[in-house]
Amino acid sequence: MAGYLIANIEVHDPATFAKYRAQVAPLVARFGGRYLVRGGDLEHVEGRLPVRRLVVLEFPSLTEARRFYESAEYAPVMQLRLASAKSDVALVEGYAG
Repeated sequence: MAGYLIANIEVHDPATFAKYRAQVAPLVARFGGRYLVRGGDLEHVEGRLPVRRLVVLEFPSLTEARRFYESAEYAPVMQLRLASAKSDVALVEGYAG
């Protein structure tokens, strides 16, 4: 069953965040992930959820999503995100229906 990494990101240092974006995409692919949503236009239609830049990554499993997030390869790249943005990140198991 697929696993997802969902992030809500509020960028406050665009230059540093651009470095993060350039480095994270190849890592996502290396860990078997793919972008479903990557900060596209967002339209609030209900409620007050403070979504800024929404990112949804799909991995083959929740284990693989966690392996990416906790990896030694991602750790220095994550530091770029932490230095340039406020983020809420969740790992979620997919629905098998």
